[in-house]
Formats: sequence, structure tokens, C-alpha cells
Amino acid sequence: MDVLADVLAVSGVRGTIGTRIEAGGTWGIRLEDCPGETMHAITSGSAWLIVDGAEPRELATGDVVLLAAGTVHTLASAPGVTARACDAAGAARARESGETVTIGSAPARIRLVTIHYDHDPAVRTQVLRALPPLVHVRADSGAACFDDAVRLLGRELAHPQLATAAVLNSLADVMLIQVLRAWLATWPAEQRGTWLGMLADPVVGEALERIHREPSRPWTATTLASAISVSRATLARRFPAAIGQSPGAYLTQWRMDLAAVRLRDTDDTVESVAAGVGYTSLPAFSRAFSRAHGDAPGRYRARAREASA
Repeated sequence: MDVLADVLAVSGVRGTIGTRIEAGGTWGIRLEDCPGETMHAITSGSAWLIVDGAEPRELATGDVVLLAAGTVHTLASAPGVTARACDAAGAARARESGETVTIGSAPARIRLVTIHYDHDPAVRTQVLRALPPLVHVRADSGAACFDDAVRLLGRELAHPQLATAAVLNSLADVMLIQVLRAWLATWPAEQRGTWLGMLADPVVGEALERIHREPSRPWTATTLASAISVSRATLARRFPAAIGQSPGAYLTQWRMDLAAVRLRDTDDTVESVAAGVGYTSLPAFSRAFSRAHGDAPGRYRARAREASA
């Protein structure tokens, strides 16, 4: 069981290629309303990233940054350059037509592409929310295949071919995985106390694998500890230290995530959904679901479908 892949799939994380930018001379652009998490990949040249309250960062060819949703930031030729507000309407037209946005007054010295990420709001177990506000992976990070992914993205942008749009959107998802791999390979302290903390603790990682492989099994702290051959006290100490939740709290949250998706996307009965996530008592399932999502299962299904329509 690949727990990271399972969470990414259930939480519906998807990347979409955003604005492609070429810039030269003195230039700066301020971005304030980026939808979801935002990634900038520098395919050639260099630029500066300025985030309010942080030191400016120089981004070189092959560098990638991933910013939390709502992060106001500026891309510029140098720190201190006067930046203009992003022309959201113009950027949208460029995305729709596949054109590149040109900034500055001189021949292009830098090329970059922005990727936007979104996820299923019904799912509370989220990888992107576990990341720090800014993740910067350098081209020379040494992470396997990271630089290859950036180069492939640059080549596809520079030389569009048949079905380039499909290739780019697939690469957007690949880029997220490569950035996560490269960042996690440094064993950052920021992952402790978040869902990603399980990757640094083999005991917790194995426990999560068991939960994800059999979410409907009647796990208790004792049976889960026994399944991975550690004491209950060890699991009870290490699990919350790694991911910030007890085994029981995480199990309930994951079950409710799975149930929310099934209620919204299938015609399975509430009884079937409850059994599928380990509840033999429908009232107990309804109470747990109502606490997690603010609505009883049937009402949640109706609201979710109404919103989709």
C-alpha cells in the first residue's frame, strides 16, 4: 500500500497548467489571487521570488517553488523592482489560447510556467495542507528524476506537438510528486506533526499502511500495535508525535473522508457506505459523519449533489 498515492487519489489533487511567462529587461508582476496551491517552474533563465515577510529568493533554471493557497507574492527581475498587478483577465485569455504572456521591454531572458493545484474539499486528509507555506526545490537538489521532469516540461512548452495540452496537464501531476519527493528527501523538520510526518517514522508509516489497506477493519490501538509488532504504549506515543493525531482520530477521519466521497459520487445506500468504512451501527455512523461534516449522511449527499449540479 502506497499511502501517499492513496491520499492523493482520494483527495482528488489535480494540477492544471496556468500562465506561461517570458520576461526580459526590468520587470515585476505581483500575484494576489492565485487559485489553490501555486507552483512556478523556471524552465530557463533566472528570476526573484518575493513573498511578504520573507527574504527574497533567487530562482535559477530548473528551480521549482510551491506556494500555499492564498500566498501573495511577486516574481521580478530583481528585488526592489516596481511590480505591476497581474492582469487576471489577460492571463486567462492566454491560458485558453495557449499563448505566452510577455513581460518587460527587452528580449526574453527567462521562461517560466505556473501550475495551479486543487483538491476535493470533501476530503480533510490533505497532502498539500501539510506542507509549509513555501517549498523551494533547487535544480541541483540531487533528487532522482526531478531535473528530468523540469526539462521535459520546458521542452513540451518550447516545442508544442500533437496533444501537448494533455501532456502538460499530466506533467503537472508528475511535477507535484517530484517536488514532494525532492523536498521530503531532505527530511525537513516541518513535516513533523503533520500527515507527512509518518514518512519519517517507520512505525507510524506501517500503522498507516494497515489502516489504508483495511479501513473497515475494527482497529483499536491494541490490535493495530499488535499487527505491526510494537507495544500499544509505543504506538500511542509515536503516532501523535509524528502526525499530530491519535491512531483512533486518524482512523475516524479517513473513514469519514472515504464515506463522503462515496455518498457524493455513488448511489450506494447509506447502510452500504457505513459498512464499507467499518460501521455495523447506522446510528453510530450517522453521529460520526455529522460530527465530521456538519450534516447527516443523507442530507450531505443531497447538498453535495445540489452543489455539483
